[in-house]
Amino acid sequence: MVDTSESGADLLGLLGEFRELRDEFTRFMLCYQFGIDEVTTKIKILQQEFTHIHAYNPIEHVSSRLKTPEGVLAKAQRRGVSPDLDSVRSEITDIAGVRVTCAFVSDVYRVFDLLTGQEDVRLMLTKDYIAQPKANGYRSLHAIVEVPVFLSDGAVQVPIEVQFRTIAMDFWASLEHKIYYKYEKQVPGELLDSLKEAATTAARLDTDMERLHHEVRVAPGENAPAAKVPSLEVSDRAVAALREFIATDGQLLASSPEPPPEKWTDEVDI
Repeated sequence: MVDTSESGADLLGLLGEFRELRDEFTRFMLCYQFGIDEVTTKIKILQQEFTHIHAYNPIEHVSSRLKTPEGVLAKAQRRGVSPDLDSVRSEITDIAGVRVTCAFVSDVYRVFDLLTGQEDVRLMLTKDYIAQPKANGYRSLHAIVEVPVFLSDGAVQVPIEVQFRTIAMDFWASLEHKIYYKYEKQVPGELLDSLKEAATTAARLDTDMERLHHEVRVAPGENAPAAKVPSLEVSDRAVAALREFIATDGQLLASSPEPPPEKWTDEVDI
């Protein structure tokens, strides 16, 4: 005869453990959402200050994303991270992300300095893909910062990935993502070469627009301040390659199904 009282107690115990695990994981993910809120609030405060008080606003727009619970657990499994939340918290630093888009390269570094210089923001790691672009031409300034999130039982330090880009860098990264999605990551070599040339062209555009920006803003007779931009030597072949892409594959992209949002940092840890 089955002891139903014992079976019922076991089931209640399992339900209790499930609820505890669910609540713990919910708190875990909420901390990252609150961390995003903290960072975006800081950026938006700077944005409003520059808009209403100063003559120039270096911040074009701000966006954010939070990995899904499934995405967090899948990445932990791929990297061989123990599934306990403490291990996930210490080993996976891109669960929450904020992207700041600026007009010019010097703005990228300026906003980075303004954010990371705040007393309650701790800079954990920086990767400067503007000074040293990735092999495929990707350019951006990446940082992992830690910010305090104040809950009812105390403060929790939360790591947030922050990407700083120019408009040209953001446009190139978005186009690259769409191309990789269309070709299911099997992109023809010729198109990869064109993408890299386009990245160089975008970098040259950043440099030229930065120069024009400073020439316009500096009064006659004054010396323009040196912009923090890398020197570039590029080939005009990129322009022809980009035009050819727009005329051929670009038309196909326009009629293709809408790809999912661009993956942050191309799923590469910084």
